[in-house]
Amino acid sequence: MGTDTDGGRDAGRLGERLSLREQVARAVRAALVAGRMQPGVVYSAPALATRFGVSATPVREALLDLAKDGLVEPVRNKGFRVRAVSAADLRDIHDLRELLEIPTIGRLARDGIADALPALRALVDELADAIDRADVLDYVDADDRFHAHLLGLAGNARLVRMVGELRAQARLYGPRPLTEPADRSLIAAEHHRLLDLIEARDPAGAEELTRRHLEWSRTPNPAPVPDPALVDPRSPERP
Repeated sequence: MGTDTDGGRDAGRLGERLSLREQVARAVRAALVAGRMQPGVVYSAPALATRFGVSATPVREALLDLAKDGLVEPVRNKGFRVRAVSAADLRDIHDLRELLEIPTIGRLARDGIADALPALRALVDELADAIDRADVLDYVDADDRFHAHLLGLAGNARLVRMVGELRAQARLYGPRPLTEPADRSLIAAEHHRLLDLIEARDPAGAEELTRRHLEWSRTPNPAPVPDPALVDPRSPERP
């Protein structure tokens, strides 16, 4: 796969850790998060395969995986359309995340998760490193793994899956990560602060910080800047 700093960094550096299908899914997800793939536009697997320098098969497989998360939808005989998420959708997603995440974090703080804290803090360090490098792909990956690990400690796999899908969908319309340099230094600190509150068995404090953290995600992002190289020139739905 070739390098594309805007639409998705080459995931090849992950080496043996990820299959080609997973690498493509990661690169496409990064393109979505960065706004390089435009909501409502149909992208063909062959065009994306050419862009990423791979065959069409792993691209189709990766897009089917992303369709399960509600990020794209198949369009018969054409490809996959990036799902358009409205401001109303974003509000609904935010409300659901508050209902699911806030009480779960409060319960974890009340019950205690001392044994899991070192692994969680290591994930925050990964997140901070990605922020320092302004690497959106690695930041999103580390942030998703942190929240999945944390919520997973509640022992409810369905909740983790639902929140993961909601987080992925929110990124189609919510604020672009790492776009505001002034905010970057606060992100890792806020994650560590949340772990401090959980370690201190302060459920009220942990819930309030989670509420503030989620508030940021409800702000609509600016219009995307699509990458025409990712669009099949034969597509009638080319922007």
